[in-house]
Parts: sequence; C-alpha cells; structure tokens
Amino acid sequence: MSGVQRAGDLPLPGGNFRLFITRLSFQSMMSLGMIENPITRERSVNLESARMLISDLQMLQEKTRGNLDEDELGHLEKILSDLEYALERVEETQGVADES
Repeated sequence: MSGVQRAGDLPLPGGNFRLFITRLSFQSMMSLGMIENPITRERSVNLESARMLISDLQMLQEKTRGNLDEDELGHLEKILSDLEYALERVEETQGVADES
C-alpha cells in the first residue's frame, strides 16, 4: 500500500457543535437551491425541507441559550440570519412565479 489516504479511510468528525450547525446549514442551502446536491449534481428547491431545517436551527438556538461560547453563538446566529434571508428571497421568487 502506498501510504496515501483516501477520504473513505478517514474517520468522520462528530461531537463538534460548530460543525454540526454547518452541516445543517449545508442541508438548508441545498433545500433552498443555493448549492447543488452532491449526489444528484442538481439544484432544486424544497421549501418544506428548508423551513423544517431552519426551524430545527431556531429550536437549537433556543434550547442552547446560555450554553454556547461566543464563537458558537455567533456562528449559529450568522447562519440563521443568512438562511432566513435566503428563505425569504426564495419564497418571494416562488410567489412571483406562482402568480404569473
């Protein structure tokens, strides 16, 4: 064996709050059609899924209130703010498309 590691050989990180929030944000961005699904290589909008994921992040924010360090709190607040804004934009676009 050549000593070269493949991605499948590396352990998956877990137990890191910031990484967990980031993973949820990537799922939200996929649901909002902001990034492509790495499996299908396509972008698609699933507002129900996006709303659910954002709601989950809001619930985490509420349930962890007072238990996060400054970095974790700032990361969560920034992600939520960005995703809520993106959701509004997509909903506006979808609303315009439905009315025409």
